[in-house]
Amino acid sequence: MHFIDYALSSLTPCLPLSGSQLAALDDAQIQSLDQFVLRFGKLQDAMGTRLFPSVLLYLQEPYEDRPMLDKLHRLEKLGYLEESEQWQSLRMLRNRFAHEYPDDPDKNAALLMLAIESVPSLVAMLERIGQKLSLTFER
Repeated sequence: MHFIDYALSSLTPCLPLSGSQLAALDDAQIQSLDQFVLRFGKLQDAMGTRLFPSVLLYLQEPYEDRPMLDKLHRLEKLGYLEESEQWQSLRMLRNRFAHEYPDDPDKNAALLMLAIESVPSLVAMLERIGQKLSLTFER
């Protein structure tokens, strides 16, 4: 989270982004934006491929060979995710903004802004999982 926060703090002066602002970013701001995109994707990848399966494994839930949607629904039912649909929406957003639209800077800016605005949702998911796991460890 540190690197996402750092990239966002570097971008704060130019937020919210519009297509024209996106085109006018200097090299340092582009680097911060690239860092945000990279870290946002890596965080989601780590959550989806490592954290969620590890939580289910720790809870001795036999979901290792099940599709991601089943894992998400099980985590929701167990209270580790508030809404599995939220994760799916964030994942679709990540997939959409990972592609650049060279002929549509306004679309790129809008997608990036949605991703930036979704960071608190990712943080809340991580915190919820951490809280639930700490309660489990205390038992």
